[in-house]
Amino acid sequence: MKVALKIGYEGTHFSGSQIQPDKRTVEGELLKALLEIGVITDTETADLSSSGRTDAGVHSVSQVVTFLTDNPRMALPRILNSKLPRDVWAWAYAEVSDDFDPRRHAVRRKYRYVLNADEHDISKMRDAAKLFIGEHNFSNFAKKDKNNPRSTVRKVEKLDIRSQGPVIKIDIVANAYLWNMIRKIVSALTLVGNGTRDIEWIGKMLDPDNYEEGIEPAPAYGLIFLEVQYDPEPEWMIDNYAIKHTNDFYTRESNRFLVISTILEQFVMQPEKGQDLD
Repeated sequence: MKVALKIGYEGTHFSGSQIQPDKRTVEGELLKALLEIGVITDTETADLSSSGRTDAGVHSVSQVVTFLTDNPRMALPRILNSKLPRDVWAWAYAEVSDDFDPRRHAVRRKYRYVLNADEHDISKMRDAAKLFIGEHNFSNFAKKDKNNPRSTVRKVEKLDIRSQGPVIKIDIVANAYLWNMIRKIVSALTLVGNGTRDIEWIGKMLDPDNYEEGIEPAPAYGLIFLEVQYDPEPEWMIDNYAIKHTNDFYTRESNRFLVISTILEQFVMQPEKGQDLD
């Protein structure tokens, strides 16, 4: 039987979601837990697959993973979470058809990027964001993969930008993404927002046949994979206990980091008058 799970993870201490030799990954931790519980007997026959790959440092609240098992009732989130580390958790379960592919059958994916609001003109960023809507060649907004050349045309359905207190939240919805595409789009928007580039430059970047320029991706820690949608959607069984347990933990963590952030501000020293020591 094929089982699908919705999982979340705080990606700071992972080398990405996809399993890699000798590195800590989300899939690696998930496979270890499934083996320990007895949901799977070996990693090859489990045929683990996910709805999308995330890079090192990127987070998720709703990654979808599937695997084959002869023991599906032991794959329930609250059982699995007892063997997972605190920075990975499952919260929904579904039994799906053997031909269900969490990546190929996804119709849209939603991401959010969070950045510091300082020195960014959000009105300019919103104007620039409008140019990304629709189908474009995003070659200038992707990390080149010489080993896997493929079309760089993608369709962005939505790109919303809003200010919330000290941060700006950028939400993007598309059918699929290229490697580093979202983080490079964010970099471009911030360059417009801080006045380094103008909006016309975005139009040039979206015309790679006539204009080519490299751009550094925004830092990975600001990106979170929010949602993946299917049509039809699997019949998810939500584990409310798993959600509450995770919410309680991350509420405490959020409060702790708020205090730490305030403390760190004390280490930002202002230069004082006087002679520097060489």
